[in-house]
Amino acid sequence: MPETPETTEISEISETSEVVPVPGRRRRGRTTLLIATAAVLGLVAGTCAGFLVQADREPTKLPSLSQPVLAQAKGEGPEPLSAAQDRKVKSDGDLRKLLLTKPKGAKDAESGDDGWLTMADYADQLLRSGEMFSDLAGAEFRRAVATGWDVGSTYSVEIRLVQYRQEQSLAAADRTGFWNVDGASEWPVPGTGDGMAYVTNKPKIDPGYLPLYSAEAHAWRGDIAMEIWIYDSKPIPKAKIMDLAERQMERL
Repeated sequence: MPETPETTEISEISETSEVVPVPGRRRRGRTTLLIATAAVLGLVAGTCAGFLVQADREPTKLPSLSQPVLAQAKGEGPEPLSAAQDRKVKSDGDLRKLLLTKPKGAKDAESGDDGWLTMADYADQLLRSGEMFSDLAGAEFRRAVATGWDVGSTYSVEIRLVQYRQEQSLAAADRTGFWNVDGASEWPVPGTGDGMAYVTNKPKIDPGYLPLYSAEAHAWRGDIAMEIWIYDSKPIPKAKIMDLAERQMERL
């Protein structure tokens, strides 16, 4: 059967035509694979060379753990503080020796058992003594001493030093700000930090009694709280309570 023209044309095209590559496309060949393999081998070779160089070096010496020996100072050490300079000697000794002495011409006032006050004795001298007893126990009350004197028939002074253990809190400082002195003039006591002195402006008046004026001072040093009261039938000058407070604090 004779071939048709169409078949002949197709055969001729198949035999003579070439494959034309499509622009933008690139076939990955052996060249690309060889370059990647060489890069990996180069990295491995460099790492191995670094290890070999480091292995050939001398090890770096570490600094010595021992410290240089310090020369000990020669000569005698400082002398211990005297009893007058060592406050701990004073505060742990007989507290009664730290109290002001009564002035000449004054009469002793009752001040507990030979000057010492138990916690119950001290609480009994405060308002709401039962409640105060519990408060003193919580404040770590240690001991207290008191003194006092009378001048004439109306003027009297009371001084107390109250010491606290202070294992849990600064009770001496806390008790210094405890007192209710509303309606009184007030001044700081020099040299005591937050110590204060107070003088009442109006007397307490009860039927059948003379008017009662009062002044008081409260300050602390270390573990000891100082309390001073003055009572009189006439107004009390600021100078009197200040003088007592400053002289008492100088002894602590």
